[in-house]
Amino acid sequence: MCEDDHEDDHEDGHEQDHAGIGRRAVFVTGAAAALTLGSVSFAAAAPREQRTRTVRGTLPPGSPDFVYVPVEVPRGVREIHVAYTYDRPAVPAGTQGNALDIGLFDERGTELGGRGFRGWSGGARTEFSVRADAATPGYVPGPVRAGTWHIALGPYTVAPQGLSYEITVTLTYGEEDRAPRPVYPPERAKGRGRAWYRGDCHLHSEYSDGRYTLAETAELARAAGLDFINSSEHNTHSAHAHWADLAGDDLLILLGEEVTTRNGHVVALGTDPGTFVDWRYRARDNRFGRFARQIRRAGGLVVPAHPHATCIGCNWKFGFGEADAVEVWNGAYTPDDEVALADWDGMLVAAARDGGRGWIPAMGSNDSHRSPDVIGRPQTVVLADDLTREAVQEGIRAGRSYVAESSKVSLSLTASGGRGEHAGIGERLRVDRDSPVTVRLEVTGAPRCTVRFVTDQGVLFTGGPLPVSGAGTVEWRTTASYAAYVRAEVRHEAAAGPLPGALAAFTNPVFLGR
Repeated sequence: MCEDDHEDDHEDGHEQDHAGIGRRAVFVTGAAAALTLGSVSFAAAAPREQRTRTVRGTLPPGSPDFVYVPVEVPRGVREIHVAYTYDRPAVPAGTQGNALDIGLFDERGTELGGRGFRGWSGGARTEFSVRADAATPGYVPGPVRAGTWHIALGPYTVAPQGLSYEITVTLTYGEEDRAPRPVYPPERAKGRGRAWYRGDCHLHSEYSDGRYTLAETAELARAAGLDFINSSEHNTHSAHAHWADLAGDDLLILLGEEVTTRNGHVVALGTDPGTFVDWRYRARDNRFGRFARQIRRAGGLVVPAHPHATCIGCNWKFGFGEADAVEVWNGAYTPDDEVALADWDGMLVAAARDGGRGWIPAMGSNDSHRSPDVIGRPQTVVLADDLTREAVQEGIRAGRSYVAESSKVSLSLTASGGRGEHAGIGERLRVDRDSPVTVRLEVTGAPRCTVRFVTDQGVLFTGGPLPVSGAGTVEWRTTASYAAYVRAEVRHEAAAGPLPGALAAFTNPVFLGR
């Protein structure tokens, strides 16, 4: 693998170069493996002129997670445009083919933390542009200053034959337009005071790899009966400044990011506007704690997403020590959600050994990208003091929430003692170990579904099926010595055999005992 020498300029301003992992490659130390190739240079030009360079190279199997192509940007440039292609050869059965992501860093550099970050589109786009007053969705507008910019390549998977790519960079010269001042959505909606509010905290639009526009996303959220959503584009905060006009008294729009690493994804939920969280590390790099703390410093929650998803790099490998909540149910209910539910229940058992301290609440979101993905299926229903960013986050963090497949489904889970003690979802019923406890679940919107009460011993009670109306009340009696916690599941009819049916809803636990 080598780099060819620079070819002569063409009269039309188009120049060519070839780049690969070769004699001029410089390895970058630090987090996830990365390397920097030889730079691409441009000469100065008159206003309104364009200059183009094309770079070609091949990445072998086992390439670093990130490859940087430096671009020397002279003074007087008003826009950078990048287009790229790569080959997709046939591969043997069971072998991954080529997939190459792309992004951009400006003259401030590529250091971990993202000071120079200007955008990321992963594999969703074949071209993008950046200038002071505008940028392709996924990218951040701002000044095009002179210096060394970097095109970031992410070889997600590489075929046995290698991954051959071609990058075309076009600079347009001239005076820059003024950069717009970003406007962000308000952190408060009208609300109903202390009440149950419904939200979907994991969704995607055209600002990463989704197909929905932001306007379509907001419209679908309202149609799904949601009170709040969280902007969570892959590895970019570029959508933050485009939500303001779509919020309203009836819809709170939180801002965040889906931090998509090679060892799992985490939703940054409700961060300060304009917060970017870097993703260029693996679990073995011991960097996640730094960025989890960054999310919390920016006012957000750390929520590992779809921890047992089967896509490459999606399975969560950072542990849950930094998690504020965990996304147990992601999109249509599938076997990996069942595994995530069981894994989360195991964490509740471990927390029960410590008296319930430090338990991690569960959430559910759709992770919508395009039709037929249904925003709000499932949704997290949170008991919050009001419809504000802070109140919703506090309810999620405290576990005062349940997950439902749609706004048609409502639950009320309570535990009561013999002396008038009372506790709800996410709370503790403080009773003596052998005092009688009555657990009560009220359900609406779940026709023919079965109710299960799950404890640290497993499923100790099954009731139902509920009537065709979907409404019903189920009670069960226990003690704190018999059940350290109780949570409820509402399940559809089983398809076959001993396996339980898909979830219609489930709650966070009520802990029992002093």
